[in-house]
Amino acid sequence: MLLMKKFAAGLLVATACVSGAMAQPMPQPVLSAKAWLLLDETSGQVIASHAATTRIEPASLTKIMTAYVVFEALNKKEVTPGQLVVISTRAWKVPAGSSKMFLEPGSKVSVDELLRGLMIQSGNDAAIALAEAVSGSVEAFVARMNDTAARLGLHATHFASPHGLPDPGTYSTASDLSILATRFIRDYPQLYKTYDSAKQFTFNNITQPNRNRLLWLDPSVDGLKTGHTDSAGYCIVATARRPNGADQRRLITVVVGTASDKLRTQESRELLEWGFQGFNTIKLYARGQAVATPEVWKGESDSLKAGFSRDAYVTVPAGAKVEPVWTPHEPLMAPIAAQDTVGALRVLVDGKPSMQFPVVALEPVAEAGFAGRAWDSVRLWWRGQSS
Repeated sequence: MLLMKKFAAGLLVATACVSGAMAQPMPQPVLSAKAWLLLDETSGQVIASHAATTRIEPASLTKIMTAYVVFEALNKKEVTPGQLVVISTRAWKVPAGSSKMFLEPGSKVSVDELLRGLMIQSGNDAAIALAEAVSGSVEAFVARMNDTAARLGLHATHFASPHGLPDPGTYSTASDLSILATRFIRDYPQLYKTYDSAKQFTFNNITQPNRNRLLWLDPSVDGLKTGHTDSAGYCIVATARRPNGADQRRLITVVVGTASDKLRTQESRELLEWGFQGFNTIKLYARGQAVATPEVWKGESDSLKAGFSRDAYVTVPAGAKVEPVWTPHEPLMAPIAAQDTVGALRVLVDGKPSMQFPVVALEPVAEAGFAGRAWDSVRLWWRGQSS
């Protein structure tokens, strides 16, 4: 009971720090997009969505996965930024009227330039050239894209090309695209900033602007990618990072199927402003911070330090009252390895359950000797009899 009282005191402090007077929630934007989603990447919470699991055509949003696979290849030293790629006729002959960086067949272009052409100019020719450079053929690269999608948990996504031109075999959902965007940013933070936030790129004496117009309208926006075909409409995955107290907070929007470039920009911006102004992201506990010392049975130690494997954040409407509630797994029996789940932290928002975090052991507890285990067996028996 003493241990639980000590932890309860910590809960009261946390609650007092994040609670405030109730405020009127900002009205949710009314959007024309066929599907959309607003994700707080910091907490991992979806704030709001519409038709997020409905199959959609991703168009050039496909290139986020293309870049992710190339980034993975760079990380594994399979290719290098300065490596020169001989441009094939296949890369040069992308359909007329589609986005290009205007590659010439037989010319040599660096992987770095091709990535800029892919993400800034949305070059379909760059997508094919990168696929051939990384995997030897477009077909092998597409297979790698789909293997990566499965590994990342994009279960409603499939790719038929590295560029996303219309094809029945290329499809996704707003939900899957938000997961991909999150992994893109978290797994390769320096690479995505290099290629996704640039406002323009000049190649072969042709300067093309980034099609993400939010880069000019909002200084907190640093990515990610736009897309458009007649069948898909206008699409965008956008991300912005703003101060959040002493920390930073990132939101991701997915807007699919608007009628114009202006609308996809406007509706994504509306979602970002609504998310930043209407919701707070609260850091409950830091990674590795001991938040409880639950009792351990049959172990060399009578208790252990418990906490979180990563920073624990929660996103709530501005002014909401937040209360974390700790529930240990009982009884905790040794041996226990570090990072084993030993309980759960439920988060109540205005008295209603909102999220639950696993609480893990921050240190191992070895099994006690025979005498210690026997004594705890007796104690557990007596506790069962008296309960």
